[in-house]
Amino acid sequence: MKLLMIEDNKAVSEMMSMFFQKEDWDVTFAYDGNEAVDKFKEDPTGWDIITLDLNLPGKDGMQVAKEIREVSQTVPIIMLTARDSDSDQVLGLEMGADDYVTKPFSPITLIARIKALHRRVELGEGEEHEENGNGAYDVTTEHLQLSTKTREAFLDGKQIENLTPKEFDLLKTLAQKPKQVFSREQLLELVWDYEYYGDERTVDAHIKKLRQKIEKVGPQVIQTVWGVGYKYDDTGITAPNDADEKSETE
Repeated sequence: MKLLMIEDNKAVSEMMSMFFQKEDWDVTFAYDGNEAVDKFKEDPTGWDIITLDLNLPGKDGMQVAKEIREVSQTVPIIMLTARDSDSDQVLGLEMGADDYVTKPFSPITLIARIKALHRRVELGEGEEHEENGNGAYDVTTEHLQLSTKTREAFLDGKQIENLTPKEFDLLKTLAQKPKQVFSREQLLELVWDYEYYGDERTVDAHIKKLRQKIEKVGPQVIQTVWGVGYKYDDTGITAPNDADEKSETE
């Protein structure tokens, strides 16, 4: 695995370097925001995981995340933060981070989070699918077509663009069982692949971003079931062609 660790505290970087070596991972370190963006852009498709500290000189972690996401919507990002503010953690997730770890953290915990996130991405990219009727999609509903192989999703033929790995996995998990209500705890287990110990803000932040991207191409299909969780439901949606035909006959 090839990692980019963006961390201004060299003592933390040196400590983690020993653990990364034990895993036989190829790790590059960046110690400020400007250096981080430059190193990422040297090989934007070559990184398997990025760990990103929020408190950085030069450019803070929020700006770094924004610039990385402008180049790549798919590279997984784990945010490292010493901040206790809930709003900072949620904002980091909304800026495109897939996960966060609060400092001080155990090196073993960070290693486990990295492995879990990488495993989810690898499973998504490496799954073999039986060809269905259209020969391309492995999740289909009346209005949604989704391909795990290409990591693409289409709502009534229009691509839902710039989905991050976790946004795609969330959409897939919900769309595989239309109308089934998933609690936040269930989504944490199914999509993040480990326990979050009751921290449900991660799900809410990713659902918010996913909805914004869906709304750019069509009606909202991710519904909130108050007091329970979320579900995928595209019943009652009128496809664009159907709407055109209806207007022509009126």
